[in-house]
Amino acid sequence: MRVLGVDPGLTRCGVGVVEGIAGRPLTMRGVGVVRTPPDAELGHRLVAIERGIEEWLDEHRPECVAVERVFSQHNVRTVMGTAQASAVAMLCASRRGIPVALHTPSEVKAAVTGTGRADKAQVGAMVTRLLRLDAPPKPADAADALALAICHIWRAPAVNRLQQAHAAAAAARAPRTPAVRTPAVPVRKVPR
Repeated sequence: MRVLGVDPGLTRCGVGVVEGIAGRPLTMRGVGVVRTPPDAELGHRLVAIERGIEEWLDEHRPECVAVERVFSQHNVRTVMGTAQASAVAMLCASRRGIPVALHTPSEVKAAVTGTGRADKAQVGAMVTRLLRLDAPPKPADAADALALAICHIWRAPAVNRLQQAHAAAAAARAPRTPAVRTPAVPVRKVPR
């Protein structure tokens, strides 16, 4: 499975591609950051993020895109920018028919480091170790994007099995409607 991880942000949108399957060594295929100038108009920044994501999709052809789920922060302006960049990534993937998965920061940290309270340095160190890199990817947004991809690769099989189990349980609980047969009614001709 090849996954493009996206750590959304208006100024720095981290992107990273990881390939592999759960239980086997993973391989980094690419990592970087889509940057936009903080003084540019919002619409132009979103277009620049779209172009950057599209280039990554063209170059790496992922099977899935994993995006960090936007969570509430104290700074509403920051949350809005993150949500807008997140929406651009989801739009780009969905336009191409690529499935999108959302993961919370604590899910990603727990998957990669073993604790949902890990700091950026711990995430970077574990990404470096798991992908057998020489040094942690810089900036931290790039390492976070790789962590998102790793998290999705490891979690996807379990999530798929849970979804299948829920669907099977729902189908088993659904009432079965017996086939209703309407008795044949003889047609009589009425004289005029």
